Amino acid sequence: MRDPIPPPRTLINLTNPLARTLSLRTLPLHAHEILPSFTLYTYLHSSLIPFASRHLFPQIYPSLAPRTKTAWNARAVSLLSSCVLNTAALSVIYLDRERWAMGPRGRVWGYTGASGMVQGFAAGYFLWDLAVCAGNVEVHGPGALMHAVSALAVSLLGFRPFCNYYGLNFVLYELSTPFLNVHWFMDKLGMTGSTAQLVNGIALVATFGASRLVWGTYQSVRMYQDMWIAFEAPGGLPVPPWLALAYVVSNTTLSVLNFYWFGRMITTLRKRFEKPSNEDDEKGTKE
Repeated sequence: MRDPIPPPRTLINLTNPLARTLSLRTLPLHAHEILPSFTLYTYLHSSLIPFASRHLFPQIYPSLAPRTKTAWNARAVSLLSSCVLNTAALSVIYLDRERWAMGPRGRVWGYTGASGMVQGFAAGYFLWDLAVCAGNVEVHGPGALMHAVSALAVSLLGFRPFCNYYGLNFVLYELSTPFLNVHWFMDKLGMTGSTAQLVNGIALVATFGASRLVWGTYQSVRMYQDMWIAFEAPGGLPVPPWLALAYVVSNTTLSVLNFYWFGRMITTLRKRFEKPSNEDDEKGTKE
């Protein structure tokens, strides 16, 4: 399936030298998706979202601490981006018949323009995410920075092309992101512990567990199996050890972070909605 957004020839010519240097052969075909998405998210984060938030939430947003405003702006971009990426990835996975016909070698070395389009949008977002996390580590934390580095590496390696098939499947990690960000915004909007937050929390746990833990682990195992087949294929195109290692390390980092965040998420949600015990009630009464 072709990329439905044709690349401009001028941009292809401009990015070819960089692509040859980095051995990312299909990168010039999708630079027109990476650069505009990076630019758009930068504009949203620095200008449009702060402007809109001041007008939509005049009693809340201006009174937030600078660190919280930074997190608010970034989470708003993350919310919008995840909706776009989820829609694009699900559409291509469903419609791209070339992907459906791929065997193990195709899933490791194959490429379709439509999959590259989604990876281009993802790379633009993760490039922006890396810049924001690196510039605000004290706000977003080292875990978010590690996630941005690993996700960008997986996205860019898809332009070699390498595991372009699986890179698109891993984009579906973002299915849980809208619920995660809505949960955070509910806290800031005075909806902590509300029924709406409980419903959103259930959806968050369900989508996070299904997309990142179950789906992500299943896709990782399948990817490792296909890599091994590519290694052993006689007369085929072997996987360079450094390339397999880079992809495996990046993907494993994402998987470890997902399991770690899931544990923290369960703990946080339990604190939000657990009723205090009788002993706690009595203690509170005495105090």
